[in-house]
Amino acid sequence: MKMLEVIDAYVTLQRAGGMRFDAANKMLRQFCRALGNPDIAQASADEVAKFIRGAGLPSATWTLRFTVLSGFYRFAISRGHVEESPLPQGLPKLPPQQSPYVYSLDELRRLLDATSALHVGHSRLQAPMYRTLLLLLYGSGLRIGEALGLTLHDIDFVEHIIIVRDTKFYKTRMVPIGPKLARELASYAALRRQLPMPKGEDSAFFTTRTGRGWPYQHVITLFQRVREAAKISCPVGELRPPRLHDLRHTAAVHRVTAWYHSGKDVQRLLPQLATWLGHIDIKSTQRYLRMTPELLQAASERFANYAQWGAGDE
Repeated sequence: MKMLEVIDAYVTLQRAGGMRFDAANKMLRQFCRALGNPDIAQASADEVAKFIRGAGLPSATWTLRFTVLSGFYRFAISRGHVEESPLPQGLPKLPPQQSPYVYSLDELRRLLDATSALHVGHSRLQAPMYRTLLLLLYGSGLRIGEALGLTLHDIDFVEHIIIVRDTKFYKTRMVPIGPKLARELASYAALRRQLPMPKGEDSAFFTTRTGRGWPYQHVITLFQRVREAAKISCPVGELRPPRLHDLRHTAAVHRVTAWYHSGKDVQRLLPQLATWLGHIDIKSTQRYLRMTPELLQAASERFANYAQWGAGDE
């Protein structure tokens, strides 16, 4: 049986079980094209290993491809399409996972200013659009994919609410935003409506000049240019520079730091932060918050005030 036929059957089974399976489906089809859609039993171990390895040094992509193909070949074996899996047995030593990075307020300002480097004559809105994206990611804590999936209809500029649909865990949530961010988004929306609106108000909020939604990889590539223009490089001890995704982490840490400084009950508020971030439970949020010098200082001051208050009561 041709590999593409087996992939179709596997994807259909996964979706019938309630899984979206979009990313895995895309990867499996890349795998099929790379091997030339052979009979599945003819895919060699060398060919499979080459696809999993990809170009360059081993990375998290290796693990992702290996995991997806492991599930696919378990299905193929169970249906009698192949007798054994051609996946490699030994796992390569992967580089350490990149540590989350918390941008300083100065670095955030430099990133926003650096979006001017994206100005090009044939796409006048690229620079203001990217500036708006950075403001949104920091001001709302959204995942990059969630932000790119927004439509004009998903943002209530009056009530200051963003509706995030079909999130990482297949749910829809409402994310409150501040009035300043709402004004920034409304100002950008007026510019956005100058571009093609193929689906009316259901058109993509972030888009190319032709009206198509901004591709994820293009957004990441643009961030590399912005980060370079902002002169933000690798932190000491890290192999790679900060990422666009780190804006979400920064938003969470800055929110908790502000709670500490204002004397709020942080433990009581963490479930609200978990909901804001779209986490399925509080444990995910607790792991997500990386302790920074600023957060440690805020917590230390809070504890010192508590200890002084308690000593005065004795």
